[in-house]
Amino acid sequence: MVPLNWRLVADELEFILKDSGSLILVYGNEFSSLAKELHSRGDKTLLKKWFASKGNTNQEFCIDYELAREESVASEPVLGAKDDDLLYIMYTSGTTGLPKGVVHSHNTMFWAIATILATAEMREGDRYLAALPMFHVGSLTPITANLYLGGTSVVMKEFDPVRAWQLFGEEKITSGLLVPAMLNFMIQVENRNEYDRSKLRWIQSGASPLPVSLIEKYLDMSIDIHQVYGLTESCGPACLITGQDAIEKIGSTGKAFFHTEVRVVDEDGDDVRPGSQGEVWVKGKHIMKEYWNRPDATAETITQDGWLRTGDVASLDEEGFVYIQDRMKDMIISGGENVYPAEIENLILSHPQVVEVAVIGQPSATWGESPFAVVVKNDGSLSEENVLSFCDEKLARFKLPKGVVFVDVIPRNANGKVLKRLLREQFPGPAAK
Repeated sequence: MVPLNWRLVADELEFILKDSGSLILVYGNEFSSLAKELHSRGDKTLLKKWFASKGNTNQEFCIDYELAREESVASEPVLGAKDDDLLYIMYTSGTTGLPKGVVHSHNTMFWAIATILATAEMREGDRYLAALPMFHVGSLTPITANLYLGGTSVVMKEFDPVRAWQLFGEEKITSGLLVPAMLNFMIQVENRNEYDRSKLRWIQSGASPLPVSLIEKYLDMSIDIHQVYGLTESCGPACLITGQDAIEKIGSTGKAFFHTEVRVVDEDGDDVRPGSQGEVWVKGKHIMKEYWNRPDATAETITQDGWLRTGDVASLDEEGFVYIQDRMKDMIISGGENVYPAEIENLILSHPQVVEVAVIGQPSATWGESPFAVVVKNDGSLSEENVLSFCDEKLARFKLPKGVVFVDVIPRNANGKVLKRLLREQFPGPAAK
C-alpha cells in the first residue's frame, strides 16, 4: 500500500507513483480531475488499473469501485503476506528535495502497535480523535492500534478548530493527537469553554516541539498535553511523556517508549552529558526496513548496529527526560554559535499579539548567518520594533533576530510542519547588520 498525500499536485504524485512502482490507483470523486491528468501522462507512471469511488465513471479508463466490490466474491482471500513482507511505503513530506519512500513491514507495524499500547494510556472503549490525515504515520499507526485494542476512532476528514471542540462533547472523545499548529488554532477559538470536554483525559501532540506557553494555556483549561516524539521512519513511536511527568517536566517529550531505545549523541556517536545537545538516535523492532530505492540514504540514516539517526537535536536532563530542540538542518550558525530556531520561536510566540512564528537563518557578512522572524499577528499595531524589543534581554545577543516580517499565513505541509525551505526562498536576505 502507498498512502498518497491528497494535497499534492500531479507532478508530485507522478514521482511517487513511478518511484513506488504502484500498479493500481484508488481515488474518490473529488480527485477525478487529478486522476484524469495523471492518466493523460501515459507511461510516466506504471499504473494499470484505476478505481474511482463514487467518481466520474464516464471516464473510459476508470473502474467503478462500488460496482467492482459488489461483483466480487464474498469469501475471504487467502493471506499471502506476513512478518517481514512489505506492508506499506509512506513517503516523507519532502520539506527538502524529493520525498523518500519509508518502507514498513507487517512486523514493524505490529511492533509499533505493541509499543504504543504498552506505553500510552490507551484503554478498551476509548474514543480517539484522529485529526491528522491517514497518509501521515501520526494518524495511521494510532488508528491501527485502536483497531487492535477495540477502541473507536473518530476521523476528521479535514481539520477545523471549532469542529474539534464540538466533537469532544458530541462524540465523548477521551483522547487524540493534535499537532502544535492545530492546538494553536484551537486555543484562539473565543467560545472554546462553552464546549463539553468532560470525557477528555489527554491530548498527545507531536510533529514539532510544542511551545511551553501553549502547554500552559491548555493546563489552565485542565487539559493535559502529552508530548509525543516519533518519525515516519520509526512507524511512529520514539518518546512519550504522560501523567504527572507531563506537568513536572513541562516542555519535555519524555523517555523512550516501551520496546524502544533512545540516545542523544555527539558527532562521534558517543552519548552526550546531561544538559548538552546532540542528535537523537532511536532503536527498536518498529524501525523502518529501508528507504525505497535509496540504499545510500538508508546507509546514511540507519547505522550498522540498527540505530536510526533522526536528524533531530535534543538534550537530556539528569533523569533521562528528552527535550527536543530543533531539526539539525534548520540550525543557524551565527558567529560560530549554534542557534536553534525553536528557542526563539517559543519566546516570540509567548507575545500576546503573536499568533504564529517561524524563524529562519539569513546570510550575514558579519556573522555567517543571523536569525530572521516571520510572524503572523493578531493586532495591527504590532511592529517589527515591538517584536525585537520583546526579545531583547531574554535571549543571548547572538540569538536575537536581526529582522522581522509580517505575513498572513506561514506555509505548512499537510502534517502541520512549517515549510522553512519556502520561507528561505521568499526571504533570502541578506540579514540586516
